[in-house]
Amino acid sequence: MNRRLKDLASEGADVTVVNPGARHNTAVGLLHPCKIDIRGSVGYYSASLMDGPEVTIDGNAGWGLGENMMSGRIVLSRDAGASAASTIRGGEVFVGGNAGARAGISMKGGTLVVRGSAGFLTGFMMQKGRIIVCGDVGEAVGDSMYEGVIYVAGSIGSLGNDAVLEDVSEDELLDVWGTLESYGVEERPVFAKIVSGRRLYHLDSLERLEKSAI
Repeated sequence: MNRRLKDLASEGADVTVVNPGARHNTAVGLLHPCKIDIRGSVGYYSASLMDGPEVTIDGNAGWGLGENMMSGRIVLSRDAGASAASTIRGGEVFVGGNAGARAGISMKGGTLVVRGSAGFLTGFMMQKGRIIVCGDVGEAVGDSMYEGVIYVAGSIGSLGNDAVLEDVSEDELLDVWGTLESYGVEERPVFAKIVSGRRLYHLDSLERLEKSAI
């Protein structure tokens, strides 16, 4: 199926996949702009390693949805498993339901939007990009993040190591609301903003301290 999808993607075709059977690695490694409509749930790492396609999934997704995406757009109608949008460098991932643990882990760009809630370690080791969670987040959100920003409308289980709260400007709220509106989310919640406290930036200094303690 993936070989056929790659051939069609190279032609810029619009493709509909029916009865995907929650297979793992569905629509992986697509490197050309195209539109893929998947009607049903998918398994692990679906729509990952891609650069350019627009993928809609009418169902749930397993672990690693959109992992390492360079550009493109993924719209999931229901819930995503752990590590949604992990390590993405660009593009957008929208989760219409809830996301599991480690959503947006090690993001290097792009945007992850979760209409529901997200699990623990959301934004862990985040390096760049934006995460928007309309519901709650679990514990250790933003743990060890370096750059990027996490917006949370609901409750926060706990802030991770070196993650701090920062005031949200009116322009930022308007931008976030505009992003939500593009996915059909009409609510305009007030968000908390989580960023790096930047105490872990200077790893060379920390390394010297560790060596001196040996």
